[in-house]
Amino acid sequence: MLKIRLKKLGRKKKPFYRIVLMENLSKRDGKSLVEFGFYDPITKIINIDKIALSKYLNFGAYPTNTVRHLITNMIKKTTI
Repeated sequence: MLKIRLKKLGRKKKPFYRIVLMENLSKRDGKSLVEFGFYDPITKIINIDKIALSKYLNFGAYPTNTVRHLITNMIKKTTI
């Protein structure tokens, strides 16, 4: 099963995440199939390729709860 989830990068006390498509059994920092964008929790910047993301969501990939929350927050910010 494919999951859209966060892949941790950065360094200690300065996390940085990439939003990626991975197998659900692979490690958190393992090999990703597709990268959709990034999330910086310190500056609250979210950048996602919406076209590629919607393509894989239509194919049946499941986002994790955190990624689902990030997507809905990004949609709210762009519509207001």
